[in-house]
Amino acid sequence: MNDFFNQPLLANPLSSWLFAAAIVTALFIGIRLIRHYVLRRLKSWSLTTKTTWDNFLVAITENSVVPFLYIASVYFAISALQLPAKIERVADIIFLVSTTFFSLRILSAAFKKFVFSFIHSQENSEAKEKQASGLILIINVVIWIFGIIFMIDNLGYNVTSLIAGLGIGGIAIALAAQTILGDLFSYFVIFFDKPFEIGDFIVIDDKSGIIEHIGIKTTRIRTLGGEQLVCSNTDLTNSRLHNYKRLKQRRILFTLGITYQTPHQQLSEIPVLLKQIIESKPYVKFDRAHFSGYGDFSLNFEIVYYILDSDYSFYMDKQQAIYLDIYKAFEAKGIEFAYPTQTLMVQRENNSLKGVSSN
Repeated sequence: MNDFFNQPLLANPLSSWLFAAAIVTALFIGIRLIRHYVLRRLKSWSLTTKTTWDNFLVAITENSVVPFLYIASVYFAISALQLPAKIERVADIIFLVSTTFFSLRILSAAFKKFVFSFIHSQENSEAKEKQASGLILIINVVIWIFGIIFMIDNLGYNVTSLIAGLGIGGIAIALAAQTILGDLFSYFVIFFDKPFEIGDFIVIDDKSGIIEHIGIKTTRIRTLGGEQLVCSNTDLTNSRLHNYKRLKQRRILFTLGITYQTPHQQLSEIPVLLKQIIESKPYVKFDRAHFSGYGDFSLNFEIVYYILDSDYSFYMDKQQAIYLDIYKAFEAKGIEFAYPTQTLMVQRENNSLKGVSSN
């Protein structure tokens, strides 16, 4: 019986192969039991907690750590055997590639989770999550590039020339794609400085609209006309734009023109009347109302008030209500609004002058 187990197979006795197979089987069973019982209970427990990091750790363990443990079990069993150098080299390469792959996968997932956790703690998290997708993509590319270079270096290859080649190639690419890189850096400026975010209403030059998407190179704006306006990130960061989403209160200034035939008593009552009308409206703060000057055909009043809301439709509703109440109050008191008129002086034959008004 001993002779049977001592029979050589690929430079190893049969007993060594059976021992390696027993190691693999035992480790596989242990991993399977841990996955079925321990991870299953941890997953159920993580669903009852408020934090999401425990859910993340359970998912990472199940999707990355467990598959790696299966591969490591086979590699550990093979390491106990005396195999040809080529086969050992292949096994080492497979194990190193697997280690690098799952490590980078865990690192990328952890970075994504960290960014999203930070975003979810802020307001308007859904829009910011879409905005952060470009940043996550760029960082993941950098992580995988350095990880692959590290793996190649550990395989015994000289990466110095590779890094030098990447440096020269990077300079050439930078010179050839200055505009693209400029937009890329502008994307980082937009992401970290936050001059605007998805959902903000902005006005830039003669264009206005709502930010729909912020990409690595371009930002897309849905204009009031309904079409989509695509702007490069560099154009937006180099321009002066108005962000009305962050408007806390809206200052309104308007003027009224009253006819010159209005009596002094009514003129003195108009500022008080305007103040009462504006203060009667909720979410509206009165500032001032003054007889501001003598116009060519009217006595002018200047009124200032604030709308305590950033919504444009809300502002228009309040302004309409104020204008209608002013018209109603002036109509009730017999106060007439002025309109453009001029007086022509006509000379008669007896050298007398007569004034004739015309619209």
